[in-house]
Amino acid sequence: MNSGAPVIMKISDLPFHYNCVDILEHNLVKRADKIALYSVEREMTFQQVSQEVNRVGNALKKRGVRIGDAVALLALDLPEWVTSFFGILKVGGVAVGMSTTLTPKEYAYMLDDCRARVLIVSENLLPQIEEIQAERQFLEYVVVIGRPTGKSHLAYEDFIKGESTELAAAPTHRDDFCALNYTSGTTGQPKGIPHAHKDMPISSQLYAVNKLGMTESDRTFSVARLFFTYGLCVNLFSPWYVGGSMVLCSKPPRVPTNVLETIDRFQPTFLFSVPTAYASLLAFDGFKQYDLSSLRMCVAAGEALPAGLWHSWKEKTGLKIIESMGTTEAFALFLSNDPGDPHCDTTGKVVEGFELKITDENGKDVPPGEIGDLFVKGETFSLFYLHQYHKTQQYFRGEWLYTGDKFYMDEGGFYHYAGRADDML
Repeated sequence: MNSGAPVIMKISDLPFHYNCVDILEHNLVKRADKIALYSVEREMTFQQVSQEVNRVGNALKKRGVRIGDAVALLALDLPEWVTSFFGILKVGGVAVGMSTTLTPKEYAYMLDDCRARVLIVSENLLPQIEEIQAERQFLEYVVVIGRPTGKSHLAYEDFIKGESTELAAAPTHRDDFCALNYTSGTTGQPKGIPHAHKDMPISSQLYAVNKLGMTESDRTFSVARLFFTYGLCVNLFSPWYVGGSMVLCSKPPRVPTNVLETIDRFQPTFLFSVPTAYASLLAFDGFKQYDLSSLRMCVAAGEALPAGLWHSWKEKTGLKIIESMGTTEAFALFLSNDPGDPHCDTTGKVVEGFELKITDENGKDVPPGEIGDLFVKGETFSLFYLHQYHKTQQYFRGEWLYTGDKFYMDEGGFYHYAGRADDML
């Protein structure tokens, strides 16, 4: 991968005491002045990111944040999301990335469930929090990226003003939790899924490097925002793991012009998206007006990729979409097509470092061609759903994660999506 960093394939490749802020800081040795982050708001070198991360970390320590404390992030994809995230991790806190599309009731549940002591929120999302802030028994500080509206809020700029740009990383263990993401609550409350420091470098190596061939020359852009594990993995940890750069867009990513203008302006080499977003780009009348020539690889995950869409994208751009699959529980993407020969009618083969099996209703492995329940295991996986014992028992089964998806594997070892298990009841 040409980054100068050690290759992290499995847990034993990491020291016991490890903080994944190292994924940022290893770049300071050889590429401190390289642009690490591109956005309309500002561009930042690795050195600038690191210094602001340290200022955030020192500000959090001053407010009493210690190893294991939860700090929530409810923000657009801005540079401050990134600096806040790594600042939280560097002091040993747990960064709780929250979706920007939820209701005050859902935010109240999440803030209470993770017991967040600090919330960092974008100015435009602050009204959602003001409605429920007074009743939150654990929340002590609200930091606003932008202009605060109340006396109980701190402006991000004031929060870090005067703080030192030097900070030693907390002595975290590689198994300590550093990130918490919530999945959809369509069948109950949202499920909090914690991930450890170890998960970040391993997922980057196994998928981005080994499968996709990402290098320090690459620049990534993801339609999936950073509060999704998909966006967090492929558009923050993976590029910086190899010494590459990331592109952020704070505007609504499902609006075609926002995506196309971002690609045209910042020239990413990787585009990570979802099938519906690719379809909306193709349906946009002004598609051909934008320069997409920088792209060398397009990836789709999050939902099944229709063959017709695959062919249409190839016809218009000359690029084949690489379909992949992962889950929030896994953090990484564990199924993927080969970039050298991507197919349009399959989710691909298992990514090296993970194991998959398909079983019948009695838990027995099914033969190729027969539909069954997909199970997966690997070293980047979460261990449980926060404060949800029965859901944990249902989906985390020993070493295996029950995905809730129906699949079959063909004779060539390719996996084919066949629907959700709960859709077939």
